[in-house]
Amino acid sequence: MAQKTTLKEFEAVFPKLVEDLLDHAKSYKLPEKFVEWYKASLYANTIGGKCNRGMSVPDSVSLILEAPLTEEQYFQAATLGWMTELLQAFFLVSDDIMDSSITRRGAPCWYRQPHVGMVAINDAFMLEAAIYTLLKKYFRSHPAYVDLLELFHEVTYQTEIGQLCDLLTAPEDKIDLDNFSMDKYQFIVIYKTAYYSFYLPVALALFQQNIATPKNLKQAENILIPLGEYFQIQDDYLDNFGLPEHIGKIGTDIMDNKCSWLVNQALAIVTPEQRKVLEENYGRKDKEKEAVVKKLYDELKLEQLYKDYEEKRVGDIRKMIAEVDESEGLKKTVFESFLGKIYKRSK
Repeated sequence: MAQKTTLKEFEAVFPKLVEDLLDHAKSYKLPEKFVEWYKASLYANTIGGKCNRGMSVPDSVSLILEAPLTEEQYFQAATLGWMTELLQAFFLVSDDIMDSSITRRGAPCWYRQPHVGMVAINDAFMLEAAIYTLLKKYFRSHPAYVDLLELFHEVTYQTEIGQLCDLLTAPEDKIDLDNFSMDKYQFIVIYKTAYYSFYLPVALALFQQNIATPKNLKQAENILIPLGEYFQIQDDYLDNFGLPEHIGKIGTDIMDNKCSWLVNQALAIVTPEQRKVLEENYGRKDKEKEAVVKKLYDELKLEQLYKDYEEKRVGDIRKMIAEVDESEGLKKTVFESFLGKIYKRSK
C-alpha cells in the first residue's frame, strides 16, 4: 500500500541538503559571513510554502511501487522533490522582482528584506545552481543522471518562455485588451505552470525508478499538462469568486491586468457596450473600477461558465486516466492522486 508523505516528514530532509550546499560553497573558501547569507537565502526562499510539487515526488514513487518507501528510498525521492522546490524558489525570487511584488508567503519579498535589494537577483541564480549541486552529489552514478539534468534544464526553459509570454502580453503599466487571447493564455499556462508544477514531479519519479520509457513519459505529459491547465484556470476562478478566508489572499488579477481565463472568457462574449466597460475599468489600481469589472463578470454568468468547464474537463481527464497503459510500470493512481487534490478545491 502506498504511503502519503507529510509536510513535517518532507521538511525534515531539508537541513541535510542545506548542509551539503553550504559544504560545497565552503569548498571554494567562501567567507563564513557569506556562507551565512547563502544559508539565510536557502531557508527564507525555499521553506514556508505548501511544498505540493516537492512532496509529489515521494508520493508518486510510493504509488508506482505500491508500497511505503524505505528510509533510503524516501531520502532519494524527497531530495528530488526539494530540487523542484529550489526551482520554484528561483522562479519566485525573480518573479517578485519583475512584478514589483510586496509580500510573499505573508512576509516581505526577499528583495524587499533589509540589506537584500538587488542582491536577490544573484541569490536567485544561486538557488537554481543548488539544484545541480545536489543532483551531482546524489545522482551522479544513477543511470538516468543525464536525463535528470536535461529534464531540469528543459522544464526551466519552458517556464521561462511562459513567463516571457506573460510579461509581454500583460504588462502592468500598459493596458491593451487586444493583446489578450485564449491562445496566448493557454501558452502561458502550459509553459509557465503546468510543466514544472505537474509534469516535472512525476517525470522525476519515473526517472528515479528507471521506468521513464517514452510511452510512460508521453502518457504522463498527456494527462498532467491538461491537469495543470485546469489547475491554473481554477486559480483564476478562485481569484475572483473564491472567499479570501478560504484562499488565504485577496485576489488581484483584475487590478494587476492579468491575462486570466475570466477576462478572456468575458472578451469572447461581451457586447460592444460591455467591452467598453472592460476597456475603461480593467487593469486599474482602483477598487471601484475593480468592482465594476466584478459586476460585469456576474452579469456574464462567468461563475456558471467555469462550473460547466470544470465538469467537462474533469470528465475528460478521468477518461484519460482510465485508459492509462500500466504495462511499463506507470500507475493510474499517480494521476488520480493529483486530480483528487485539486478537484473542487476552494483554496
